[in-house]
Amino acid sequence: MIMEGKISPEEAKRMVEEMRDELFDRCRERLSASDMPRIEAAYKMAAKAHAKQIRKSGIPYITHPISVARIALVELGLSTNSIIAALLHDVVEDTDYTIQDIETAFGTDVAFLVGVLTKKDDGNYKVSKQIDNFKQMLDSIQYDIRALLIKLSDRMHNMRTLGSMRSEKQMKIASETDYFYAPLANRLGLYNIKSELENLSMKFRSPHEYERIEKKIVSYMKLHEDDINDFLGPIREALAEEGIKAKVFAKPRSVYALWRKMQKSGQTFKELEHVHQIHIVINPTPDGGSEKNQCLHIYSLLTDLYKERPYSMINYIDQPKENGYQAIHLQVMTHMGGWAEVHIATESMQRNSQQGCVFDRTESIDKWVLKFKDVLRDIAQSGAESSFMESVVSSFYNDDIIVFTPKGNSIVLPKESSVLDMAYEIHTNVGNHAKFARINGRLCSIFTTLKRGDRVEVGTDPQMRPTPIWLKHVCTYKARRSVSSALGKEVNSAGAFPYCICEKCHPLPGDEITGFKQKDGSVIVHKRNCPDAIQLSVSEGDSIVDVSLPILPNRTYTTQIVINSVDRPSLLSDLVDVISKELRLNIESLHTVTEDYIVTTKVKIQVPSAFELSEAMRIIEQVEGVEEVRNV
Repeated sequence: MIMEGKISPEEAKRMVEEMRDELFDRCRERLSASDMPRIEAAYKMAAKAHAKQIRKSGIPYITHPISVARIALVELGLSTNSIIAALLHDVVEDTDYTIQDIETAFGTDVAFLVGVLTKKDDGNYKVSKQIDNFKQMLDSIQYDIRALLIKLSDRMHNMRTLGSMRSEKQMKIASETDYFYAPLANRLGLYNIKSELENLSMKFRSPHEYERIEKKIVSYMKLHEDDINDFLGPIREALAEEGIKAKVFAKPRSVYALWRKMQKSGQTFKELEHVHQIHIVINPTPDGGSEKNQCLHIYSLLTDLYKERPYSMINYIDQPKENGYQAIHLQVMTHMGGWAEVHIATESMQRNSQQGCVFDRTESIDKWVLKFKDVLRDIAQSGAESSFMESVVSSFYNDDIIVFTPKGNSIVLPKESSVLDMAYEIHTNVGNHAKFARINGRLCSIFTTLKRGDRVEVGTDPQMRPTPIWLKHVCTYKARRSVSSALGKEVNSAGAFPYCICEKCHPLPGDEITGFKQKDGSVIVHKRNCPDAIQLSVSEGDSIVDVSLPILPNRTYTTQIVINSVDRPSLLSDLVDVISKELRLNIESLHTVTEDYIVTTKVKIQVPSAFELSEAMRIIEQVEGVEEVRNV
């Protein structure tokens, strides 16, 4: 681990030499001996170019390209020219070396990769510096995907060493990572890279929230350790009796994954299902039939032991995710009465889910690359530069679902897609004239959000035409472009924020916040986890400023809390007394509903800061009958 702070020249020299030697040893293990002179020459060029440069942490800059090359080699398994390009990826951008120098020394292939990885900085941007550099990198996929993989290695190392950066720089880089690079890794099937980038992004963007959830996960796994082992024991015994070699283990979901689930569902940590997942990874035998059949055999053994949750089984083997992921998912009831999520896969399927397109260029990945090229060309031809990032992210970087036409043809769409998205995926005319849908035989609106496995029939009417409201119900690039074209205007994705305080996330003094400076000099303040703040950090990262909301005398902010309780006499009276008399907080509104002795109370209160809100929620939680209090 590299520690921040100044180090002596002798320590710096020793650190660099150890990192260099370790990289060379790894290269000798994985690459041809005949390639080593070129790799050593690339290192010498990089070391000479960066000789006088120091990272923010105080260590020699050359440690960064060494680390990027190591990630590209060890974690992504890239080949010689990619390792050379990784060593040289900052040389043209930061020193006097040129692309021609690199081409002369290492050939056109390495020069191309370094050229793609070199940020344009001539001041002539079509949209913004950040977006133009994203587009330059994405355009490289027309050639191959190595440049994207080297850039992911670069971003991975930058995120692992982000602690030395200023707060506003952390916000910019972490938001870019969350918005762009982590979903890109997911789409390329690089699950380990994606998961680590997501976690690091949240850790630097909202460290207190990250630490809070991380502690809850550790506590949860310790509390349920015996229950998990009791659940896994019979599975291991059944596999042993059948002579099946397999790893059976429980793994908690990542901090970021659980946080995102809490945000989407509105649940607290205590309410979450599937904090951990059970993995059964088979070492398939040559005489055991296909890998699919061996996974199905495990499925059969498992459901003999435990009751399966109806309709929970998902077969990702026959219908892989668009990033190539394969496994069988299902939920079974544990002896404690809850549902356990189980993933069944072979070792090769698991490796594929971790290394994706690097491990095995599956048909799914190749189809995605071809589709990506088509969309990039389409964006370029339409001139829709202003919505470039939104178009790319919405089209390709969300989790996907598979839906079916009445004839059984499968269509892959981003998660949260509507019937309209599917209609436009079938044909532009089907989308433009869509009027209704039948989903699994049930009559539905064309605005209905689709779920994986839905069978969808789109009903059309020649008299139907797109209206502006359609733009609120489509998420794919093709659908948005088609609706905008039909309306005769382009979608403006920039958005406008007329107030200094974001009206969506309502930051309070004491919250983890960030600010964005406007052209008129004003600053808009967001919570760091606000989706608008993340998107602005990507598209307008240079406008980020470090801000704080002061606690002012007699100044309060309205916020809403939800209290879930078990009904009892005088419950509501006690809640009002605690809030208004003990806490001395003004109640703006109160709405309560009792159903089957469960009371849900929504209260709008005025608080001076997040600290008072947190303390108020703690005290309210102690009222007899109250199960949980959460801020909405």
